[in-house]
Amino acid sequence: MTDETGKPVRKPPRKVSEAYLQRAAMSYLERYASSAENLRRVLRRKVDKRCRLRGEDPAEFHDMIDEVVAKSLKIGLIDDTRYAEARVATLRRRGGSARAIQAKLSAKGVDRTTIAAALEGEEGDEEQAACAFARRRKLGPFRPGERAPYRDKDLAAMARAGFRFDVARRIVEGERDEEQDGP
Repeated sequence: MTDETGKPVRKPPRKVSEAYLQRAAMSYLERYASSAENLRRVLRRKVDKRCRLRGEDPAEFHDMIDEVVAKSLKIGLIDDTRYAEARVATLRRRGGSARAIQAKLSAKGVDRTTIAAALEGEEGDEEQAACAFARRRKLGPFRPGERAPYRDKDLAAMARAGFRFDVARRIVEGERDEEQDGP
């Protein structure tokens, strides 16, 4: 079937149903860890797109989305605390500062108290995270060759990454240890 310009005409997608939303949520959660608010956003985007193609109002499906998210919470498919703890551990290993981690988790819809609780167990790791960041970006003692001319640039990179000045200065001006040279 084609329109008057000769382009094929596509059928509009089926109407949004709770079964569709449940399948979409399961499909998303199979691939990605998520917070409740992030899953809600993903489902809303799917509904918005489908409603736009059908010419419907997406607001009438928001209650259905909330039910699917509540059901996922109830059966344990999503758990904001567990998600926050896992993301904090991963981001710390990669060299994430507490500020950067807070920003990323807030963007995913995790509330501040959950973020603070997840960071509490990792609080002593700020210096280790700064060291991992410096190693990954080859800053300070990990910079090949002369590093003195790049001191301010390295400090600025660490500040942009969210590390406090005192921590950044200790790492950038410090010496490379064998324990820092890990894999």
